[in-house]
Amino acid sequence: MTPRDRDEEGRARSARPRDGLGRPLPYGVEGVPRQPEGVVRTPSQTLREAQRLLDEGMPFHAHEVFEDAWKSGPAEERDLWQGLAQLAVGLTHAARGNAEGGARLLLRGAERISGQPDPYGIDVHGLVRWARELAARADAVTDASEEAPRLLPE
Repeated sequence: MTPRDRDEEGRARSARPRDGLGRPLPYGVEGVPRQPEGVVRTPSQTLREAQRLLDEGMPFHAHEVFEDAWKSGPAEERDLWQGLAQLAVGLTHAARGNAEGGARLLLRGAERISGQPDPYGIDVHGLVRWARELAARADAVTDASEEAPRLLPE
């Protein structure tokens, strides 16, 4: 039996490289660098980094940035950051070919952020509309960067 990969703290963590959608690649293949975990960013840093990753077609990695925000941010913003993470994961699943799972997560994320105030200039209303429209056609998503949402109005 092969021992499990472990991180520095001894937690099980696959060392396999990943592609831009977070899918494991064979050992020895060069993948996309992982997002460091547990990074505390300001909300504007979170939004800029997540938008960059979304624009580059890496919604799985953007989800990890949002996950850091919900874990380190104030409790009253948890639904906002979790909802944004769900939108990114929904886009990830749709781009991976899992249209049903992608649509479900997009709708769950839209529901979670719906009605939230627009803190930090986030276009919550526009994101909810985008997620619902994308969920209706998630089976057509092939390129995550073409479907990347705009977190902030241009």
